[in-house]
Amino acid sequence: MTIRFFKYTFRYLALALLVSTLACNKQLDLSPTDSIIDPGRTFRTVNDLNGGLLGAYSGLTYNTIYGISLITDECTLPSENGTGGGVATYRWRIDPSNTTITASFGEYYVAIDRANRVLGAMGAVTAKGDEETALKNQYRGEALALRAYCHFQLLQSYAEAYEPTAMGVPYMDTAVNSFPSRNTFGEVAAAIERDLQLAKTLVPADFDDNTRITLPAISAIQARVALYEKKWDDAVTYATEAIDALPLASAADFPGIWKDMKESEVIWKLKQVAGSNDGLIGSVYFNRNVALYVPSFELINLFDKTHDVRYPAYIRFDDTRGAGNSEYLVNKYAGTSGSLGLADIKLFRTGEMYLIRAEALAEKNQAGAGADDLNALRAARISGYTPQTFAGKDALITALYTERFKELAFEGQRLFDLRRRGLSVTRNPEDAINALGAVLLKPGQKGYVYPIPDAETKANKNMKQNPGY
Repeated sequence: MTIRFFKYTFRYLALALLVSTLACNKQLDLSPTDSIIDPGRTFRTVNDLNGGLLGAYSGLTYNTIYGISLITDECTLPSENGTGGGVATYRWRIDPSNTTITASFGEYYVAIDRANRVLGAMGAVTAKGDEETALKNQYRGEALALRAYCHFQLLQSYAEAYEPTAMGVPYMDTAVNSFPSRNTFGEVAAAIERDLQLAKTLVPADFDDNTRITLPAISAIQARVALYEKKWDDAVTYATEAIDALPLASAADFPGIWKDMKESEVIWKLKQVAGSNDGLIGSVYFNRNVALYVPSFELINLFDKTHDVRYPAYIRFDDTRGAGNSEYLVNKYAGTSGSLGLADIKLFRTGEMYLIRAEALAEKNQAGAGADDLNALRAARISGYTPQTFAGKDALITALYTERFKELAFEGQRLFDLRRRGLSVTRNPEDAINALGAVLLKPGQKGYVYPIPDAETKANKNMKQNPGY
């Protein structure tokens, strides 16, 4: 990628390998030079490879989730928010310099570069004995899957469209300082598939640390990728693998997921660390004094407030906050009373896998089987639920999109779901009081597809900007 990008890559990886920790100091500023990282000296043992891999994992943040929620109809801007944070994004005043939106571009490529450096060092590191050989293979599989995941996250945000020939993003499979052009969506998706298929042969079945990439996590990533590629058979296969590995949470356990008290149905999560600003996604939405963004009435009114376990888990009602303040707050990621706003980010859950499989089955004209999955998910979330029947494929898909809106609220999927079917972002009047007219975002308008960061297009003449910017 560009010089600007690699300046941060070398600094982060060096720090990660020196301290073998997930924390990093974003205030350091070292000159960009390949001499900073000498793979032959940095990666000498299998444990060094693990240190580098942890550094790659540490590059993941919640920026994508934050930006998506502000753009879509999930949340609204309350009058009590006088900070200005994210307001331009919420009002769809989006351009290539909007860092709330574009920060994820560099962050994912930092993680990709770290993974590539680990992969590039594999051949020079000798494993001692069967145990180290198995660990080395596992680390290779994790690095491949992490590289694939990050590229897919970039595709979701920055691809011109989710079509094979549309402009995608540069696919980086080596750690080199270069000026790449954009591969097509289809080319990147194919490379992601190859990485995931190979990773699946390397990560052991008994590895179950859900803060890292396990076999069920690889299946979950494959299922999501297949959904975007419209490969319905693959989506069914991979979603089923993930579902079989981790069943849905019980109604009793579900609320504990969001307080980090339960691990039920959590396939892969991004561990958040106390004392790190990067770990406070809940503070973006949830604050006892000032609420920056609050759940939309459109979303609130979709829930059965009495019987749906998701409602109190996702949304907090507090009518004691005083005149002029919102009575509704985002409860997801609220964390515990001792760590307000600190909660692990759930990247993949079994609930999503049911929705992926149901949609793929509907597209395969197996609406009955798809309805079974939707009804199973609802029954797990809503006490006393009565299974529904649907007139056909279109009716089922409409219901699935509503369910995705509820089930995956504030998890970074809403905008991409709308993009998958060319649907506009619409805000109800009661949710747009402070939107300054930002009530309808149609395909083709600024913000519907993210812009490539201004710094990237200026530094790299091969990096084409998305249409409309």
